[in-house]
Amino acid sequence: MKLGFRSKIYLGMFSLLLLLGFMTLFLVSRIMSESLLEENRNRGISIGVNLAALMVEPMLAMDFLRMKTFIDQTVQLSDDIFYTFVLNADKNPLVHTFKGGFPIDLKTVNSVSDRQKFSIRLLDTGDQLIYDYAVPIFIGNDRIGTIRLGLLRTKVRKAINRIVLSAFLSTGFVILIAGFLGAFFARTVTRRIKILHESTEQALRGNLDIHTAPLLDKNCWDIMKCDKQECPAYENLHHRCWYTAGTLCPTCVEGEYAKKITSCQKCLVYRKCAGDEIQSFAESFDTMTQSLKAHILEQQNAEKILKNQRELLQTILDVIPDFVSLQDSQFVYKSVNKAFCKIIGKSEDKIIGKTNFDLFTQKQAETYQQEDLEIFKMSKPLIKESKLVGPKETKWLHVVKIPVLEADGKVGGILCSGRDITELKQVQELLSQSQKMEAVGQLTAGIAHEINTPLGIILGYAQLLLEDATADGQVYQDLTMIEKQTKICRKIVSDLLRFSRHTESVIALLDINQLIEETIPVVEHTFKLDRITIIRYYGSDLPSVKGDKDKFKQVFINLLGNAHDAIGTAGTIHIKTDYDKKNNEVIIYVGDTGSGIAPGEIDRLFDPFYTTKPVGKGTGLGLSVTFGIIDDHGGRIKVESPPSITSNVFDKVQSTVFIIRFPAVHH
Repeated sequence: MKLGFRSKIYLGMFSLLLLLGFMTLFLVSRIMSESLLEENRNRGISIGVNLAALMVEPMLAMDFLRMKTFIDQTVQLSDDIFYTFVLNADKNPLVHTFKGGFPIDLKTVNSVSDRQKFSIRLLDTGDQLIYDYAVPIFIGNDRIGTIRLGLLRTKVRKAINRIVLSAFLSTGFVILIAGFLGAFFARTVTRRIKILHESTEQALRGNLDIHTAPLLDKNCWDIMKCDKQECPAYENLHHRCWYTAGTLCPTCVEGEYAKKITSCQKCLVYRKCAGDEIQSFAESFDTMTQSLKAHILEQQNAEKILKNQRELLQTILDVIPDFVSLQDSQFVYKSVNKAFCKIIGKSEDKIIGKTNFDLFTQKQAETYQQEDLEIFKMSKPLIKESKLVGPKETKWLHVVKIPVLEADGKVGGILCSGRDITELKQVQELLSQSQKMEAVGQLTAGIAHEINTPLGIILGYAQLLLEDATADGQVYQDLTMIEKQTKICRKIVSDLLRFSRHTESVIALLDINQLIEETIPVVEHTFKLDRITIIRYYGSDLPSVKGDKDKFKQVFINLLGNAHDAIGTAGTIHIKTDYDKKNNEVIIYVGDTGSGIAPGEIDRLFDPFYTTKPVGKGTGLGLSVTFGIIDDHGGRIKVESPPSITSNVFDKVQSTVFIIRFPAVHH
């Protein structure tokens, strides 16, 4: 559990006092110890130097009695002098004060050179610590011996301990007194802070009608003897007048706290009522909660209005057919409408926050990224038509990308809008095809009329000459060839006239299955000679279609003839009928197992005079006529080679399939 603020103050204060006390105790003890040790050191040196001076004469006279007397008297000077002895120049003991014999190891533990005045070492005997002093004895420049003196450290340590104990007791007493005084003031401070804390908790729970500052003995209306009840500060017990805007005091400056506080600080009310920092904090807190409450109410009202406007804008965007999207400067989608979601094929939550690389193929995303970078660079809109290839269908889109400018004029995002123009593109293609066919029809009609009469004369004369020619002669064979080729030319002219001539149609309700059954026998015998089989797959309960019976038969004969030419010999033609309930259309599939159509030729397959057959095998008008008949009846035709999975409704593998759709008519 964490400590409270009061506990932290107590702990911090006592810790600080203890730290200060221990630091003081440590410093005092250290200083006193060093002083005593220095004094003891100087004392030992002084004794050693004096004793060395006294030993010069006895050592020259080799008066051992006097030397012994001097060192005994020295030991008796103080009870902390543990031993004294004299070494000669050869470092052998001459006299000593040891009662149990001289310890040999002692003479070498502390040596002093001729250049030193003394040497001090601390010796540990195991029972006690001894300061050993070594002082050289000189006569002139000649050294004749050494004085060794040992002082016990016990006396010095006792003196130090007494000093430390006195300092410790004094420091502890001071800390205790300071602690009680600090605790008293800390309790006063923490009590007021606790009130502030409780008020803060209430504010966090949403209660902004709290009052933290203490009530005043006298308020501004009492001090100033004011009776202006319309003043916002009048009888407002919990909020100070210098925090209140619009007060009516003559000395007050108009405006909020920041504008009037300077003049208020000179006011008699402020000087008498203003408290310490904690009270000022409490008063500011009360003012802040009231101001916050007012701002929250304003913000809630603004958010409500903004929410309604946002919902209205989103509703408008969702109902318009155009798709709309908004990207930020990082090309991340921030907003989209329902039309955009439909184009992409994803829900809004799976688009927002994503980039083009998350929604489109790599190639498309790179293209869009390059366009967006150019818009950011040039700050100009982009208008284009875009082809969107999907897994099921291809769509054409008219797209407008507009740079969204920020306040500083920089591009902050891209607003993209557009619409699906796939149907418009299809209409344009059909219109272009119709115009092309109309022009070709006018041309072919004129050509056919011009060459039809000469061809009839050539054919007539060729047939007359054949009657007079011998059957086995060369002339007969040549005339036969002329007749054959002329008939081919007449057939071409006939097809041209049929292609260009608009004849009246006899419209009736037709049964597609029955119509196909009536058409197949016309070609079936010829197909069997080339081992080509026609297999039917008729849909049941098909609705009728409205059209010209003879023209429908011509469509089927042309498609079956093309399938026969594509197969050559030994193959199968599959015919299937079906009903598309969703689009209310009758569908006819005509597929073959022939050699197929190259991808580059499919788009031109219905153009007049365009054929994939060898020279002399076709005029290139059969599929053009077929397209015109189907279009006149409101139908559509499409070719796939090889067939896609969705349109390959046969059990056998097909190389090419023609798909015809006619509007269904229900009785």
